[in-house]
Amino acid sequence: MEIEHVDWLNFLARWSEEWADAHGHVDELSPDDAAARRGRWLGADPATEADIAAMEDRLGRAMPPSYREFLRVSDGWRHAGAFVWKLAGSREAHWHDDAMGLGEDFDEFWGEEDNPEEARAQVGLWSRALQLDVESDITFVLLDPEDVGPDGEWAVRVWASWRAADPERYPSFAAFMIAMHQEFHAHAPRRNGEDGPAFDNGTTRAQDAAVARARTAALSGRYEEAVALLAEAQKYGRPYAHELLNQISQLDGPRGRGVETPHPDNPRFLSEQLPLKAADLLNSGPTTEDWHYSDPAIFPDTAQAAADIQRAVREGTYRYRPGGAFGEAVHEAREQARWGDTDAAWQVLRAAIPSWEPLGPGHIAPVGLLADPLLAPVLTAERRLELLRTPRGGESGPAPAPAGDRNPDGLSWLVLPGALRPWQASVSDYRMILVEGVAPDELPALLGPSPSTQLSPPLRQWDVTRHHRPGQRVFSSYDDRALLSVGRAGPGWSFAFEQDPSARFDTARFVSPAPDASVGGGRAIVIWHERREGLPVFHVSAAKRGTPTYAFTMRGGALEATAGAVPAELAPPTLGFDAPDADGQAAAAARALDAIARLHGVTVPRLALTEGRLQTFESLSWSRPPGPGETYTTISIG
Repeated sequence: MEIEHVDWLNFLARWSEEWADAHGHVDELSPDDAAARRGRWLGADPATEADIAAMEDRLGRAMPPSYREFLRVSDGWRHAGAFVWKLAGSREAHWHDDAMGLGEDFDEFWGEEDNPEEARAQVGLWSRALQLDVESDITFVLLDPEDVGPDGEWAVRVWASWRAADPERYPSFAAFMIAMHQEFHAHAPRRNGEDGPAFDNGTTRAQDAAVARARTAALSGRYEEAVALLAEAQKYGRPYAHELLNQISQLDGPRGRGVETPHPDNPRFLSEQLPLKAADLLNSGPTTEDWHYSDPAIFPDTAQAAADIQRAVREGTYRYRPGGAFGEAVHEAREQARWGDTDAAWQVLRAAIPSWEPLGPGHIAPVGLLADPLLAPVLTAERRLELLRTPRGGESGPAPAPAGDRNPDGLSWLVLPGALRPWQASVSDYRMILVEGVAPDELPALLGPSPSTQLSPPLRQWDVTRHHRPGQRVFSSYDDRALLSVGRAGPGWSFAFEQDPSARFDTARFVSPAPDASVGGGRAIVIWHERREGLPVFHVSAAKRGTPTYAFTMRGGALEATAGAVPAELAPPTLGFDAPDADGQAAAAARALDAIARLHGVTVPRLALTEGRLQTFESLSWSRPPGPGETYTTISIG
């Protein structure tokens, strides 16, 4: 219904008919309500023009248009919302005059200088407002004569003492009444009880048809159209409206937004709702005691499954497993994301979205992807929108413009400000190994403390240290074991990467892991870059078939060490490492990184390193033990 053009007679008659049908147990009604049900009318006789004129003369103000039109149809109303049992007509409406003594405290709070204009505009409300509630559950309905729109309408403000919030604002009396009719619908079916009459009428049928149109629009990729229809239907409490809106909001906005409350009757309870709730709780950081879904006293049929889901989400081992062709694509995409190739993972998912099938009428998108620890980071904001705009579930429509890849070419991006820490405008220190002819899961056997070294589950960057070194209390200046995240670095290459190493590069004690990494017969390249204390260090060392081939170390623009035949493309003078300032040396490092990328066809995935989860292991020390007469430091904590 358009608020500007309310057909009051038909609107109020329909509301009364629906209210009467929703109250099947007459013996539970008050005498006045029982009479209203028998008469199928919640209102009163119309107010005459003389009645309205007398009211305006008594109050000293002309009434706003929609309230006057309402009075011409019904001089008062019953059940204007769940907590207002009687609404004033022309004789009962009166100036509130701060009858409850609330004005002083509210005005002091509203009038604070740092409040927004809409809050400060409420100052004086309790003294100037026209009170429309006659009987209510401590709920005030106030017409504000100083909050007037261009159409002459006065805003309605509704406040209840048991709501810890400012008064709720409606732009007009008509808007207030439409909202109260929607509120009645949202709660009426639940008031019926199982043995009450069916709550089926023109309003419910119209809104259910709107939900069906919205679902078709959403599956066709027209999600904005669906949102408008569902937002209206949700106000009426129609089935699926809230659930479908939640799925759209999970994809059209920050991750975690719109997470639904799981319900065991929902066909998505175990496959999507519980995993998404568990992921949301994990990101919010509450204790496991909040997970009541694993309580068999509450959920006897699904408690064990819920406990398993929570544990898998917490450990990073949860897997989203939809069926059909889309499920096969999810498995393939996860394998790509597992080794950092998030762009390839999205390309697999993108191609499979049209084959996705819903689990029921309350399902319009594979939001379960957002609970999968490997695939959730793949779904960037742009890709989530692309998913929403892609036809699926048997519907057709134009394909959306594809979201671009997120992983930059080359390696020079590693030295850009904010490259590895997008939330900080600084350059990160890092070290990495690029290994040819070795799969990522083979790196621990080459570079770990023993051939049986295992990879961790996929970990978030901030969980790596806690996983590998829980409760570490002793730290040595020579025992420099790296915590390495692994993945694919391009065709035939793998990488092992550590951001912000705890140790500083020490030329005298550094032991390149390149020879160990290359014993399988390929090449290995080690890169270490740091900019601590304003003195940039850039190191490269390479090996092939277990034998060192070349190495060089630049510190503050000076060649500190070199070995072997450095390729001409990496010659420090050619790259400009002798620049007199840190920015010039950083530019030389960028040129060196891109030269390595061109020589070997390698790269590393930015999205996986900054937002994703990668498998990790702890390596052998990158520093040799101290020799005779050399000192080192050991720090013990606790």
